[in-house]
Amino acid sequence: MTRFRTDRTFAAELDAGDLLASCRTRFHIPRRADGREVIYFCGNSLGLQPRSALGFVEQELKDWARLGVEGHFHAKNPWMPYHEVLTAQTARLVGAKPVEVVVMNTLTVNLHLMLVSFYRPTASRHKIVIEANAFPSDRYAVESQIKFHGLDPASSLLELQPRGGEMMLRTEDIISRIEQEGEAIALVMLGGVNYYNGQAFAMGAIAHAAHAQGCIAGYDLAHAAGNIPLRLHDWNADFAVWCSYKYLNGGPGTLAGCFVHERHAENYKLPRFAGWWGHNKETRFLMKPEFQPIPGAEGWQLSNPPILQLAALRASMEIFDETGMEVLRKKSVLLTGYLEFLLDQLVENSLTIITPRNPDQRGAQLSFRLHRNAREVFTELTARGVICDWREPDIIRVAPVPLYNTFTDVYEFVRVLGEELETGDPPSL
Repeated sequence: MTRFRTDRTFAAELDAGDLLASCRTRFHIPRRADGREVIYFCGNSLGLQPRSALGFVEQELKDWARLGVEGHFHAKNPWMPYHEVLTAQTARLVGAKPVEVVVMNTLTVNLHLMLVSFYRPTASRHKIVIEANAFPSDRYAVESQIKFHGLDPASSLLELQPRGGEMMLRTEDIISRIEQEGEAIALVMLGGVNYYNGQAFAMGAIAHAAHAQGCIAGYDLAHAAGNIPLRLHDWNADFAVWCSYKYLNGGPGTLAGCFVHERHAENYKLPRFAGWWGHNKETRFLMKPEFQPIPGAEGWQLSNPPILQLAALRASMEIFDETGMEVLRKKSVLLTGYLEFLLDQLVENSLTIITPRNPDQRGAQLSFRLHRNAREVFTELTARGVICDWREPDIIRVAPVPLYNTFTDVYEFVRVLGEELETGDPPSL
């Protein structure tokens, strides 16, 4: 276990020994008005742009200009199968088989498509389990699906609450609730990592508990994909969805990902909302009226994907695939542990970390509550070139990302925060 120190020299020593230091040079780091780089700790909301993204996008613009519609077949990277370039990389990223993943649509669109297929309520089994304080879009989606089936969220939406005085859900409590109400639960649908407090859930154990009660298990991995190692196939999740603009650095509002376990790959009795791009590739252009889904996750596609967004995402996915999540995770644990250590040195009672202390129960994000002047402190951090994230009423979310953040970034962030708290700096900062 690394013994952290509070002096700036220690941060420099960690940076000097960082095997991933060169990854930072592959991203554009935003700059302040005076030309200095900002401290960017907001990769949990929007990842930075890979320097190679421009070249990938320009190639498709050039082929569009040069070839027009013929680019679908004769571009340097033909557009017709372009999304397939990302399939193997995506599968490796989330611990899946290629047949189980597809890059398509946006996150909540994909969630709705999965709920159409996997939320099949009956009179006796109709509840959806989510965590309290789930990302609002997840709640909106599941509530609307419950209402779509003529049910009432008051009786069909089951929110898991932490114990009194606690911020996090205990795995044993989640499993116990599933066991208690399992006969009434149709679907367990949690975030892989909670967006607010940064808690990473025990997805494999939860899926096992759900299946033992005859429930479907699905996950929103918006804050997990590219953040923590995933083994969706081995965990036996029925489905999962995620966005690609946070830790995956695909660009604002870019395409999302979807996982459907291979045991559902050829279950064509599952209801689904169908579209042309999900139809059998061999007969797609025969334009027949009968829908024949592609086996696997691709069969849930609706329309042909936007090539420029795929090109931008491809730039980042190549970096992830070259580096590997296990290596990234090792650095992430060290970065976040160092951040936690320095925050603990700040003047007593200035803040409370609400993210789990156990590295196995969190990703790159630490969320903390400021005890006074929270909004003012956040505003001053931004003015001083620290880009992090605010959540009402008094929470700051900070995510040192291993691909492009340094240990010196962490040190400087805590130094500036200590000054803005107006209670004195931590020792040696």
